[in-house]
Amino acid sequence: MRRQDSILEITGNQSRYVLTASSVRAETNDVLNSPTSRSAIDLASYRQQFAHLRRAADIVRETVLEAILDGYLAPGARLREEELAREFGVSRTPVREALHQLAAIGLIDLNLNQGAVVSRLSIEDILTLYIVRENLEGLAARLAAQHATHEQGKVLATLVEEMKSASADRNLVDLARLNLQFHAEVRQLARSRYLDRFLTQVEHAVRRFSETTFAYPGRTEQSIAEHHAIVEAIIANDPDDAETLARQHMREARQIRLRMLQEESVRATGPDSMLIEER
Repeated sequence: MRRQDSILEITGNQSRYVLTASSVRAETNDVLNSPTSRSAIDLASYRQQFAHLRRAADIVRETVLEAILDGYLAPGARLREEELAREFGVSRTPVREALHQLAAIGLIDLNLNQGAVVSRLSIEDILTLYIVRENLEGLAARLAAQHATHEQGKVLATLVEEMKSASADRNLVDLARLNLQFHAEVRQLARSRYLDRFLTQVEHAVRRFSETTFAYPGRTEQSIAEHHAIVEAIIANDPDDAETLARQHMREARQIRLRMLQEESVRATGPDSMLIEER
């Protein structure tokens, strides 16, 4: 099997990440995407969450979306129209509509040979994602600081206190949920439907990572302190500080994610498989 070397540079505001991979591409993909083989799709537990929706296509879309974000439908998993139609008890028309909508936001790939396949995340995708997220979250925090009332700021402060409680209980599931809720609240305070749309799509990609960065030693306490600082800047209606702190928060999250990817790759393929360094 032929090995190849590749170099990727992604430049942020003050950081330049250089990824050098000296590994078989298939090995790296295994680390990032952790494919799971399923003989049949059973989405009943996810489908129940969206039973209130009226259109069949909406039920199919939201159910498959949540199953992908939750990791039940792994990268590379094939989504057959006939099987999904049978699972939902509908014709193939709403299934096809739902799959096209999911393809439009990058969660699945449609091709003539394989049909619908859950899209894979490459290292390049992940690095670029964090660069984009840093800029968008910074803008969201700036706009939130311009618009937020004191009462709205207190809602964010309450979420941070709940994060502290979850951290004390070592409840990473609740911590990750509260983190998503916090950033969604900031997006709402920004009052920009386009920014909300873009960040929601970024959030979907982040949720697909196999493990939360809160699992990394020391990250929980550091992250909560970063959230607290962002809240203080928003309550003070200080857009410059809010943006700076939000960008720093995303930069720290990116560094932790890179370390987790590197450590996972070393465990899976050996110490020479991947090197990620910051310059």
